[in-house]
Amino acid sequence: MPLRESIRFAVAPRDIRLAAKAVPSDVAEQLRAADRMGYERGVIDGERALSEQLLRQRTELLDLHIGAVTALRDAVPQVVQQSEEGLIALAFEIAQKLVAELPITREMVAASIREALDQVEDTTEFTVSLHSDDLKLLGTDYAELLGAESARHKIRFTASQDATRGGCLVQTRFGTIDTRRETKIARVAETLSLS
Repeated sequence: MPLRESIRFAVAPRDIRLAAKAVPSDVAEQLRAADRMGYERGVIDGERALSEQLLRQRTELLDLHIGAVTALRDAVPQVVQQSEEGLIALAFEIAQKLVAELPITREMVAASIREALDQVEDTTEFTVSLHSDDLKLLGTDYAELLGAESARHKIRFTASQDATRGGCLVQTRFGTIDTRRETKIARVAETLSLS
């Protein structure tokens, strides 16, 4: 029966502890086993979480790697194309400057006229318009310089401000044939898609 009376001590009690109840050994073993199982479950859960985290990180790294490789693979053709276009433009510009610096000779003027004559079809009369300096350079003895083509046609030469040095404009009854340098350069640029 429990006591309902208060106990009074003359001196304050010190070092008082509850009496330890003896835990049966099988319960203690169960508690230790539960503790071990909790620890092992924590280790397994930690390993699983770490494994999942490593797998996620590996997947993210793989995605980054694939993205970088894809970007490089896509960039290489673009760089190659830009390099090709740059080289073509550079080569074309160099060729333009070289052609522009070539001295105009009698043979060059005759070659331009022969080029135009090669394009003349079904006509025997036409007018060749040359730059006035080129007309003086060609002279009156052009038959030998132009070859057999000039003998088959009736050619009239005129000086024209529209014709530039080294080229000519040939007027036929069907239209005009243009062998001026700038026209040829423009055609090459158009062919190379530079204009």
